[in-house]
Amino acid sequence: MVGGDIVLPCQLEPPVDAVSMTMELGRPDLEPRFVYVWHDGQELLTDQNQAYKGRVLLSNDRLKLGDLSLNLYKVTISDNGRYRCFIPKLNKEYFLELLVGSVSSPGINLSGIHKANSAVMLDCRSKGWYPEPEVVWLDGEGNLLSAGPTETVRGPDDLYTVSSRVTVEKRHSNNFTCRVQQKDINQTRETHIYVPENFFMATSNCAASIAFSVLFGFMFVLARKQEHQQLHMNTDRLMKSTMDEVKRITERKEKVEKHMEKIKNQMEDIEKQREEIESKLQSKRGGRLL
Repeated sequence: MVGGDIVLPCQLEPPVDAVSMTMELGRPDLEPRFVYVWHDGQELLTDQNQAYKGRVLLSNDRLKLGDLSLNLYKVTISDNGRYRCFIPKLNKEYFLELLVGSVSSPGINLSGIHKANSAVMLDCRSKGWYPEPEVVWLDGEGNLLSAGPTETVRGPDDLYTVSSRVTVEKRHSNNFTCRVQQKDINQTRETHIYVPENFFMATSNCAASIAFSVLFGFMFVLARKQEHQQLHMNTDRLMKSTMDEVKRITERKEKVEKHMEKIKNQMEDIEKQREEIESKLQSKRGGRLL
């Protein structure tokens, strides 16, 4: 995992004393390719790739046992790749593939209420993943939920941010889970949310009921493998998202009312103009009769 320390294995078989041998550990995709070079009892750092300076170490004690394994410290995403351990004297080479992973716990927000069927829309977001993960939604019984396509963004640090939205209707437990998983590195993080029943009771004129739910409803977010602080952060985001929805609904209502008032005024003006035109027409008819 990112930030951890690992051992890049390279073991002679059968084991022989390798202290006086030359060993080169490199990555063919780099320039220069040298991660570490050991020659005649000492390390050669002249041509070492800058990315590995001060981060690799070879044990003299293990060399006597034919163990050429290297300790690599504070691994990064850029350390991903194929490594080659080459011993010229024996004309032997060994290859290994290093996969560095990065994970983070997801957060869930209430993004809105679907008026047509009183369903609730939930958003899940998690950043700082490598390799690219997948997102799935589960109900309280562990059944998969049908969700929209996962949105994925890769940042300049090569880490992935994923987000997914699902629309859920009222059910037995009203517990829902957002699970982010990466099978290549065998890592899973998930967050749970409970949605109170009154959130599923929105009507077409739902501004008041939503505000009532925000003020008196009880919602808690239980995040597995997260710190207590993350719990409060998720709850704060949920409350803010809901209040924003109330504000948007109120603003839309005010805009509609203003628009209706404008139309009413226009209709009154049109009626006045019509009356004036009819009055003029009647006057003209009366003049002709005279």
